[in-house]
Amino acid sequence: MNRLFIASLAGTIGLASVATAAEIEITEDITTATVWTADNTYNLKNQIYVLPGASLTIEAGTVIASDATANGSGSFAVCRGAKIFALGTVDEPIVMTSKNDDRTNWREACNEWGNLTVMGNAYVSNTFESGNTATFGNNVSPMEGLVPEFKGDTRVYYGGTDDDDNSGALSHLSIRYGGRVVGLANELNGLSLGGIGRGTDIDHIEIMNNVDDGIEIWGGTVNLRYVSIWNIGDDSFDIDQGWRGSAQYGLIVQGYSRDGSQGSGVGDNMCETDGAENSDAQPVTTAQIANFTMIGQPIDGDGATAWRDGARVQYNQCSISFCGEKVLRPDGDDGDGSAGYGHNGSLTMADVFSTAYDSAALADELNAPDDRNAFYTAQVSGNLAQIQDSVLFGNSNYDDFNAMGQNAAARNNSIENASAGLPYVAIERDSVVVRGGKAMLRVTSLDPRAAGDAVTAVGDNGVNGFVEAASFRGGFAPDSVWLCGWSAADEFGMISTPEEFCAVALPCPADLSGDGLVNGADVGNLLACWGSPCGDLDGDGTTTGSDFGALLAAFGPCP
Repeated sequence: MNRLFIASLAGTIGLASVATAAEIEITEDITTATVWTADNTYNLKNQIYVLPGASLTIEAGTVIASDATANGSGSFAVCRGAKIFALGTVDEPIVMTSKNDDRTNWREACNEWGNLTVMGNAYVSNTFESGNTATFGNNVSPMEGLVPEFKGDTRVYYGGTDDDDNSGALSHLSIRYGGRVVGLANELNGLSLGGIGRGTDIDHIEIMNNVDDGIEIWGGTVNLRYVSIWNIGDDSFDIDQGWRGSAQYGLIVQGYSRDGSQGSGVGDNMCETDGAENSDAQPVTTAQIANFTMIGQPIDGDGATAWRDGARVQYNQCSISFCGEKVLRPDGDDGDGSAGYGHNGSLTMADVFSTAYDSAALADELNAPDDRNAFYTAQVSGNLAQIQDSVLFGNSNYDDFNAMGQNAAARNNSIENASAGLPYVAIERDSVVVRGGKAMLRVTSLDPRAAGDAVTAVGDNGVNGFVEAASFRGGFAPDSVWLCGWSAADEFGMISTPEEFCAVALPCPADLSGDGLVNGADVGNLLACWGSPCGDLDGDGTTTGSDFGALLAAFGPCP
């Protein structure tokens, strides 16, 4: 029995369980500690908020499936001061979708429900909001896609002064067919993260089909690991308002979710990065994206990396292929009235690509805090902006990439090395279709394991306390794939990796049960702590995803 058949069978079983599970309609905001369990399905009937002081815990295996109406149905948002704990597993992911999702086949669809929005108290940079400053301060911003119900409705605001803020934990979460259109140019992203602090744990997140962006981050210091973004209707990974975190191990597959214009159904940029609402403000986006596999649309796709408003991003050990437009695309500003690179004495785009991340000149930047390095920690080597130790294959336009010096030997990039072949094992596409006036070649099958020049990295990928050392380029090692089992991409038969490369190898546990053996009983001993006071192994007062690392630290060497 092969893995794809098993996945299909699991999907069928999942449908049966959904059909017999009780449906609970969610119509009111969450005001206290609340648990959603896997023996129910949850139907969001309108915009639901988790209010400050409250928490929402979603059990592994829980399905949130909302009605799919003409303009989308329910949606929910976690306010500043609230928490969400949605910790799925490989075998029991948490799925947020619409009732039209049959959990078996990919559909050309989106806008069938809303999204997940999480808002926190970390620093953001929005000089356009009344009362905000262009410095590190207690700045707040209204969340895109949320509509205040009354004057002074603070539920829709994010931002503050706590970079260590903790909004909870998300893991093994698949978000599908969302992006409710609220109004003209006001659409919901798959996952919206506003002012999220580094105390929040986010890993193994998938966005499949969405009207607007896949994941959008506004400011904050949140880090992400194991991110999969497919067939998004706008930008796949969008950064704004001074994000100062890191993201490692990702997959972006550019495509379309419906027959709409580019930006509202047909994919725009794979990564779009904005620095601050005006590029002379602080904080300015200063981040690292490491080990991402980015697969574009070769005919009518948009940019691989777009740069606006002073953004400073390092792309380290990535794989960028089949981009139909520019690999590196200077956009200047985002067109909403902000001012781009070089405004009011800030660095030009050429400057950020040639200035060391720790240049002494940065200490005197306009509006920088007294101790700049304490606020900008994602970059630990190289220049403020770079594409380094990466594989670039099958792309159309390197004009600005070359102009910014990213073709220099010191960058250690493999550029269009046809003799090495694809930077992943295999890819298949559907025949050409026209969507939104663009010729699209949808990816139908992918084995994303590193191949060719992606198998071996050349140098440093910016190890910084969150980003870990990797010996390969792109999001996947040559011998393992982290999408198997829990993702829609796998459930829909779009991951072609053989079964033997899907297992995640973990260390063998020590003899925690005290029976003199190192075996499965020890795993049970570890899991027995989860959700109880002894599960707080990192001592932060909560039992969240961050404790998983502490659990693994208890594992000893294999006998």
